[in-house]
Amino acid sequence: MSAPHLTLASASPRRRELLARLGVEPDAVTPADIDETPEDSEPPRDYALRMGREKALALDAAGYVLAGDTVVACGRRILPKTETEAEARACLKLLSGRRHVVLTSVVLRAPDGTLRERLNENTVRFKNLSDEEIAAYLASGEWHGKAGGYAIQGQAEALIQWMRGSHSGVMGLPLYETRALLKAAGFAIG
Repeated sequence: MSAPHLTLASASPRRRELLARLGVEPDAVTPADIDETPEDSEPPRDYALRMGREKALALDAAGYVLAGDTVVACGRRILPKTETEAEARACLKLLSGRRHVVLTSVVLRAPDGTLRERLNENTVRFKNLSDEEIAAYLASGEWHGKAGGYAIQGQAEALIQWMRGSHSGVMGLPLYETRALLKAAGFAIG
């Protein structure tokens, strides 16, 4: 009997790398193409869960579909996945010396269509960033396409004064929650 098919609904190489830490290699990697615009006054937690659900449901794939979304929020403000240096600079200036929340949803669609979901919540505090530190980080290019304009797995980690929560959750796939979802759905995992 062959193992059930697993599709990772993400283009993120980090999510694939993190999934490999659980000993899981997806059979397919197919990014979900959905509108990621937050609804008016949508709370960050609701937004993160909705994005994960919509990504899991968007794919026409057999077997299991694993999806997720990472949201950086400062208060009730959802920060963008930065596409321009100006956006990234604005995010880093906002986050400088402040606490913020990183929410990562994980949603698993089972072969019978059942959805299981978890939300991982982390608190991160950047040091007070100088203009020079921001410029150096922007020059790295790591900010491109990243929620809140930074990637904890890169140079930004040296700018983080402290964090409470899951490092893998801030990276984009909380391993504890992901393992629990897969096991609860009957997906063979160690």
